Amino acid sequence: MLRTFFHSGFKSEKMIRSYKKLFDNNEKWVSDTNKNNPDFFNSLAQGQSPEFLWIGCSDSRVPANELTGTAPGDIFVTRNIANMVVHTDMSMLSVLDYSINVLGVKHVMVVGHYGCGGVKAAMGTKQVGLIDNWLRNIKDVYRLHETELNAIENESDRFNRLVELNIKEQVFNLTKTSIVQNAWANGQSLLVHGLVYDVHTGLLKDLNISIGDISKVESVYKFDLQHSLQ
Repeated sequence: MLRTFFHSGFKSEKMIRSYKKLFDNNEKWVSDTNKNNPDFFNSLAQGQSPEFLWIGCSDSRVPANELTGTAPGDIFVTRNIANMVVHTDMSMLSVLDYSINVLGVKHVMVVGHYGCGGVKAAMGTKQVGLIDNWLRNIKDVYRLHETELNAIENESDRFNRLVELNIKEQVFNLTKTSIVQNAWANGQSLLVHGLVYDVHTGLLKDLNISIGDISKVESVYKFDLQHSLQ
């Protein structure tokens, strides 16, 4: 039985029901899973060897496993506001390093989505709060592609295009990391992809910006890895 403590001013009954439903759903999922595959959890407990790393948005409408039809253990996941690859984000970098160098993933995917609230906020000038510092990274993407974006008269189309361009820039940001460049230099098979999810249709779209080696990385971002490899 769940022990709950609420301030007298809270709508406790409704909150308890909402919270308890998560546990009810979990028990049903375990029961259904065991019926379909009695060895599922025993196998899952042995460890993980995912082939994919998903760098996605924190938006609750974009769950990695559900929309790709994959099972627990298939996709390693990290999420943040607007699926950003920021080089001072130690959490994201730690996930990237662990997934590539320990788990041995073959694909790193930046997955954005149309209707992204973070991208929409970055297009405006309204102050939101602490997140403004994070959204500034998306404003930088807008500045890089300002000519193209400002030429799009329809605001919705401009919004969608910024979502795509933001994904593209985050893919490039991945290739600038020493983690990805070292993996390529060491002969690891690693592809970096950009995808966008359409919340209106449920479909994933490949933006055709997959990168598998250092040749597409601008020279100023390339590390001299010769000494570290000797």
